[in-house]
Parts: sequence; C-alpha cells; structure tokens
Amino acid sequence: MRPATVTAAAVTTILGLGAAAVAAGRYAGDAALKAPSGRPLPADRGLTVHATAAGRVTLTRSFTSLRPGTYGLEGDGLHAVVGPVVEHAHHAPDTVVRRLERVDRGSLEPGAKVRITPQLYSGDPSSALGLDHEEVEIPGELGALPAWFVPGARDTWVITVHGLGTTREHPMNLMAFLHDLHLPVLDLAYRGDPGAPRSPDGLAHLGESEWRDLDAAIRFAVRYGAENIVLHGWSTGASMALHAAVDSALRDRISGLVLDSPVLDWATTLRALATARGVPAALLPLAVRAAQGQTGLHGARLLDGSLASALRAPTLIFHGPDDTLAPWQPSRDLAARRPELIALRTVPQAPHGAMWNADPEHYEETLRRFLTPLM
Repeated sequence: MRPATVTAAAVTTILGLGAAAVAAGRYAGDAALKAPSGRPLPADRGLTVHATAAGRVTLTRSFTSLRPGTYGLEGDGLHAVVGPVVEHAHHAPDTVVRRLERVDRGSLEPGAKVRITPQLYSGDPSSALGLDHEEVEIPGELGALPAWFVPGARDTWVITVHGLGTTREHPMNLMAFLHDLHLPVLDLAYRGDPGAPRSPDGLAHLGESEWRDLDAAIRFAVRYGAENIVLHGWSTGASMALHAAVDSALRDRISGLVLDSPVLDWATTLRALATARGVPAALLPLAVRAAQGQTGLHGARLLDGSLASALRAPTLIFHGPDDTLAPWQPSRDLAARRPELIALRTVPQAPHGAMWNADPEHYEETLRRFLTPLM
C-alpha cells in the first residue's frame, strides 16, 4: 500500500474513532443531564414489599431500607410514609420491618415494587398539609414559573428550591414547620420542572443557569412585600441559592442561606448520575467533557475559595459523609473558610437531599435556632 493511502486510511480511522468518542460522550452526558424532574437518584434502590400489618411494613433488607429516619415510599400508583426501623419485630434475615405512618395513595400490597424517597407528601400545601396557599406565576427569563405561596405574618420570606430527583413537593417536608414560625413560604418550580418552561437545550445545568429562575423568585418576593429573604435549597437548589447570594442584583435582601446537600463539585455529581443511569465507567470522562461542551458547565466558581469570601449572608449547611451524589468534603471546606459566617451541621447515615429525613427533630431545632435572629 502506498504511503499516501496508508496515511489516508489512518486519518479516516482516527476521525471515525473521534466521531464515535464524541457520540459516546454525548450519549453519556445526556443520560446524566436529561433526566426528568423526580427521576430516582442513585441511592433510591428498588425494594419489594414482603408483608404489611397494622402500623408496619416489611421490606427487602438493604442499606437503603435500614436508613434511620422518616421517608416516603413510592411505587406504581402508590405513595406511603415509613418511619424508623422496628428493632425487635420478628422478620426473616433478608427483610426489615419499618413503622408505617400512613398510605396517602394506592394500596400497599405484598409483592409491590417501591423505592424510598425523601418526599413525604404529594399534592399541594392545601391537599397535603391543610395549609392555605396560592398558585402564583413568577415571570422568568424563559416564561412563567409556577410556584406555591403559603402566606405568613412576617416580612421575612423563605424561598424553597428543590434539587435532583425531587419536585417542588419535597420542600413540603418543612412547610408546616416554617408556617408555625409565621414565615411566608414561596416554593418554586424552575426550568425543566412540570409546568415550567423547558431549558433551551433540554439539559439540566446543575444550578448554573437555573439560578436565574431563583433570581426571578427573589424579585417577585420583594415586589410583593418581602423585606428580607432566606433561601433554602436542596442539592442543585442549594447550588442555585449560592449563585443567587453572590450574583443576584438583590443579594442585599438575602438575609440567610440554608443549604441541604449542596452540589458543589459538579463533575463528581455528573459522574455519579451517569453511573446510576447505566453509563459504562470507560465513558465517564467523555461524559464530563461532553456535558461541559454542551452546557458550558464549569462549576469552578462553587469550589473556588473566592466564593466563601463573596458570601455576606449567614449560612447553615446540612450535609454528611454518606451522600454518594454530592461529596461532603467541599461543604466542609466551604464552612472552614468562613467559620464566623458558615455553620456546618453534620448528618450521618443520610443520603443525598435527605438530611431532614434522617433526623427531623434535630434538623428542625437547628433550623429554628438559625432562623430566629433572621426573622
């Protein structure tokens, strides 16, 4: 074969491999970033219902079903709430018995396939909690953003922002607690959520563009009477809150931040999402590069030491070492840079976005002490 022919064949092969790598990377990145709102996360392992009894349910034994605390239980047409493990209940070695708090929807039958979720409620604040609320629309840069507004007597508002694997139903876990403190609550649905505008590229940006929807909610709150605002975000919602606290034109109105399981290292979270959705390990570096190319994600701002110095509002972080989706260490590093402003509450044995679920009483007492001087 002539040298020119050999060279041409090699170039063609390289180009073909390059195109295949780009396509594989894009597939892997899409698998992580195109997941619809509320899709199960890596820690949300499937379980089987083995038996039910008065106030009890028997589930497949696993690290997931043995978690301490209170969780939602979801299946096909089913939503229930389970409490702590019943320690001395009789059960087979491969099962675990948990307290059954209630069944909100459907029927909990042996053989049902379920997953544990941090969302305890389904519906809206009126139907799920008995709280008067308004359905409002917030003008955002992509269109109208639906939100629930639960009124309160104070002029400090709390804006809640859900994260990965959940919907705006997730913040209802804390809505009754916040209502008892007479704090108005604005619970936001943002781009990509049901009823909200679609992101222009159809991809999640892990908070880096979504924060502008939160900024729109801040403007809405100020327009309708909020003097001060506390941002309470979970997961990517916590990342959105950090972006808003630094970049919003109304950041001076933000009097406090509550960050639950913040996604600070986007590349690690992206790899975890891709792995959970079946992307082979060999494609993970390509997934990260493809996602960066498609979305412009960089994420360095949240890991950069300059973020801590830019913060002005008192900040409370709930995070723990058992979060497999958003690393705990960046939260520790962030708190260590500004110990006079940022407090980290460590929550063991809690999966991503479920720091409240693992120990509701302790979480709420810590939150109450943080919010009291901000009201």
